[in-house]
Parts: sequence; C-alpha cells; structure tokens
Amino acid sequence: MDFGVVLQTNPPAARTVQLAQLAEAHGFSHVWTFDSHLLWQEPYVIHSAILNATKRVTVGPFVTNPATRDWTVTASVFATLNELYGNRTICGIGRGDSAVRVTNGKPVTMAELRESIHVIRELANSRPVEYKGATLQFPWSRGSELDVWVAAYGPMALKLTGEVGDGFILQLADVDIAAWMIKTVKDAAAAAGRDPESIAFCVAAPMYIGDDRAHMLDQCRWFGGMVGNHVADIVAKYGEHGAVPDALTEYIAGRQGYDYNTHGKADNDHVDFVPDEIVERFCILGTADEHIAKLEQLRALGVTQFAGYLQHDNKEETMRVYGETVIPALSAQVTAKA
Repeated sequence: MDFGVVLQTNPPAARTVQLAQLAEAHGFSHVWTFDSHLLWQEPYVIHSAILNATKRVTVGPFVTNPATRDWTVTASVFATLNELYGNRTICGIGRGDSAVRVTNGKPVTMAELRESIHVIRELANSRPVEYKGATLQFPWSRGSELDVWVAAYGPMALKLTGEVGDGFILQLADVDIAAWMIKTVKDAAAAAGRDPESIAFCVAAPMYIGDDRAHMLDQCRWFGGMVGNHVADIVAKYGEHGAVPDALTEYIAGRQGYDYNTHGKADNDHVDFVPDEIVERFCILGTADEHIAKLEQLRALGVTQFAGYLQHDNKEETMRVYGETVIPALSAQVTAKA
C-alpha cells in the first residue's frame, strides 16, 4: 500500500512546501492538494515549488474539475511539470464541488467529465487528441506520463470510473462503504472489457494520531460535512434508499445548508449534524495500532493507497508516527538473511 498526504494550499505557501518535504522525509509517496482557486492559493504554482523542493514524491490535485479551467490548459500544466521534474505528477479529477459552487456554478455532467478525462490524459501523455473539431497535440512535449484518477460516490460516477479511470478516489474510510464502491468500480471495469486489477484504488480520509477521542472527533468532524455535500447530491438524484448504502446517506438528514468559507477546516461551523459515529467510520483516528488495524482491512479490499487529510492541529506528529510505525507495518517485510 502507498501512502499520501492531502494538504490545503493555505498561505504562506512555504508552509505547504515544508509539509510536503516532511511527508517525503517520513516515507509518503504522494502529496496531494485541494484545488479551489478562491478558497485557497493556486495549487499548480505550489505543485511546482513542491516538486522543486522534493526528489521522489508524486504530486497532484485532490481534486481538480473540468469546469474552472480549459482542459487543454490543465493538460499543459501537467506536461510542463513532467518535463521539468521527470513525470512526478498525477491528476485527481471529479465533477466539481467548492471550486464551482463558490462561483454559483454547478458540477459538470458525466459526459463532460468523461470527455475531459480523455482530453487531459491524451495531451498530458504527449499524444494527439480530438478537441472541439480539431486534432491537437503539444509539439514541445515528449515522453510525458500522467495517470488520471477519478473521485466518485454515486452509481453513474462509479460506473464511469470503472470504464475510463486509471484510479478511483474514495473520500471516506468506512470499510463497508469502501467494499461496496470498490466492487461497483471493478464490476464496471470488467463489463467494459478492462482488467479491474489495473485500476488504482485510493481511500482518502483525515488521519489523526492521538489519544484524546473527543478532541480528535471535533478536529475531524468537518470531513463528514464535506462528504455530506456529495451525499446530498446523490439523495437529490436517487432518493434516500437503494442507490448507495444507507450508511452513507442517513446521517445527512439533519443537514441544513453549508458554508464554503469554512470548507475543509477543523473549525467548520456547519457540521453539527455529523454524529461521532460517522466521524469514526469515515476517518482514521487513535493510536498507531488502531490506524494499522483499519488500514489492513482496507488493504484486504484492494485499496492500493491511503491518502490522509491533515486539516487538523497535529500534522507533524501524525506524519512522524506514520513514518516510524504505520507505513512500515503496511509495507512488504524483507529480511537481510533468509
């Protein structure tokens, strides 16, 4: 299993770069950042600084969307970063949440998401692509490589992920829900004639190492609110029962609006509806042993990467314990002498 960290690009940007360097030092393989250009600083500028300040980590947005940038611009960013830093980028993409809703926009359609994935991936892999009636290609790009991982919750998005995604991003760490969603993606891949095992499966959730349960729950409750935005869309489209597990939809019954000004922040004041049980199920909290136990369950489901959100007050210590204890426990054990 690989491990990533998910950072917000809050100022100062140097702090984000510092955390990325620390993640690499503790053995994380991926550094992801939010992409919401009004709420936080522009991620791709900071991605370049992170890549310049590190040697091994793969860097990308978690997640971008097809609505706020022309797809060819997005592809050009990745191809340029790859030329500069040696194919160390990755693209997480979804239909759009905070980046589009803050500007009174709306998520793109499934058809638009599907087409954008194709256009971005082809161009950023130094290949030609049909776009708006023309065949386009970057004449300056040679040997660029980019995987596109799709963030999804609902049935249609999960089906699309299985059909076209290089990876699947599930933003919650509930074992039962993860099992259902991973199976749905794999079934869609098989139905499309793809090898389901060729898809990367990334579970992302807040990770907090500590022993004060009440404090950890309060620090990570924001995540249930963020996930609730997507769940509300699913319920509006499919109703409350049947399309996805009830364990994912029932908790939003008390949801009353959402303030994107505190999106993804520990002090979010619109998440009182999220019960402790949901925080426990969606996040990974507690001692190193508790983290390892839950991650082993996720790995058994086929999860290939865990990406931990660090939007809380214990960033450095959590990364230290992961580097010294959790990551080694989930890594292949090799002995010097058999």
